[in-house]
Amino acid sequence: MTAMTAVPGIDDQESAASAPAASTRRHLVALDVDGTLVDHDGTMTAAVRDAATAVVDAGHEVVIATGRSLGAMLPVVEQIGMVRGYGVCSNGGVTVRLDPALDRGYEVVERVTFSPRAALTTLREKIPGARFALEDGEGNFLSTSRFQDASFGIEARGVDFNHLLDARAVRVVVNSAEASTEDFSAAIAAAGLHGVAYAVGWSAWLDIAAYGVTKATALEKLRAGMGIDPGLTVAVGDGSNDIDMLRWAGRGVAMGQAAADVLAAANEVTDSVYDDGAAAVLRSLLA
Repeated sequence: MTAMTAVPGIDDQESAASAPAASTRRHLVALDVDGTLVDHDGTMTAAVRDAATAVVDAGHEVVIATGRSLGAMLPVVEQIGMVRGYGVCSNGGVTVRLDPALDRGYEVVERVTFSPRAALTTLREKIPGARFALEDGEGNFLSTSRFQDASFGIEARGVDFNHLLDARAVRVVVNSAEASTEDFSAAIAAAGLHGVAYAVGWSAWLDIAAYGVTKATALEKLRAGMGIDPGLTVAVGDGSNDIDMLRWAGRGVAMGQAAADVLAAANEVTDSVYDDGAAAVLRSLLA
């Protein structure tokens, strides 16, 4: 993903949150998923899994921080054996608390929504033939043109474009199979979006969230609620939607395959996802 850019002029957003419990654990460790814990085929190696599990077992506060929606984050949590703690989904739009005592093993403690009308109307004009999907305030996905993606975590329900305009959105996704990444990025820039934050992906892909909402904003709320010193925060990521998170962390680590702007935001660089770079960072917390 390229940079998460805040565009002035928020129209509105809604948040319902409950503060996390205090913690005496040593570090807050924020981990991106795609390109960090798993490669771009969705595979997590045994080395990464074992290192993440060991950090969880050692008593650190591990937080999965991903652009994926909730349903697509949960399998990653399961892979590393994490049953308690927190997850940040939808690029900061949703925060969940994990606890095996809960009915589903988790509860949503914060969900930030916004009106997507202006952004959708503008983008439909600027990117003819684009497909649109929307995560609503109840965790459902609605989409046009039979648009589905693994990052949604659930099957999207097909709707007319106009149906999306009146929904309350946590996350809006725009995809174009016809435009190149460069053409898509230029169209986004020309659209002059107002009232949202957005990130252009490594393909012709756009993720939109409420203005001012990023992984870093959600993580800072968790850090403050846990009472963890800012210097004891660690973040690992590879995409430019991770830039704010890497800058937020006391120790921000970029994956080796990350683009130059991501590398510049980090305190250090580890190996690529294909060389188990995340495992090396996680093992360093066990020394």
